[in-house]
Amino acid sequence: MSNIGNIRSEYEEGKLDEDGVNKDPFLQFEKWFAEALHDNVSHANAFVLSTADKKGKPSARVVLLKGIDPEGFVFYTNYESRKASELKENEFASMTFFWPALERQIRIEGNVKKITAAESDEYFNSRPRGSQAGAWVSPQSKVIPGREGLDVSQELFLKENEGKEITRPSFWGGYRINPVKIEFWQGRISRLHDRILYTLENEEWKIERLAP
Repeated sequence: MSNIGNIRSEYEEGKLDEDGVNKDPFLQFEKWFAEALHDNVSHANAFVLSTADKKGKPSARVVLLKGIDPEGFVFYTNYESRKASELKENEFASMTFFWPALERQIRIEGNVKKITAAESDEYFNSRPRGSQAGAWVSPQSKVIPGREGLDVSQELFLKENEGKEITRPSFWGGYRINPVKIEFWQGRISRLHDRILYTLENEEWKIERLAP
């Protein structure tokens, strides 16, 4: 593995200027996200969610973006998972999207709050039955003896609820990240990348360029 430092690639897909971005970072995000979908970027809605406990010890994992609204960015999880436990201790988190095909990255920082039960119900009801059953039978982030137990539990759950509506468990639902900073990164040649930062100040978004 001694050649890792020699891995190189040039970034030549585009550029990002202060005058060319939308004044609203949500609209700029939607523009880039639409371009990622148009270019068939694999798992375009996948992002790294970074959290930290009350002592500042960080952890990160890939989750899926499931909604955007004027208040923020929505994802779903088990409220008894590690990420949920850390969000209970420290409500500040970050999201990182990386789309190598477009040579783009988006970093979002903000406070995280649970969405309403009605919002969580609406999304849960749209999920495939297998995923609904999985939410019930998986003790997310807990140690389990093996895979087989999960599969058996899901199969039994589906049999027991055949022909019935599967309702959302109270320990499963959504969070919304309300951003205070959003950075758009566009790869450029010679590692002189474009970085445009939006910072929320007094309910207004300030736009600045960062050095790469």
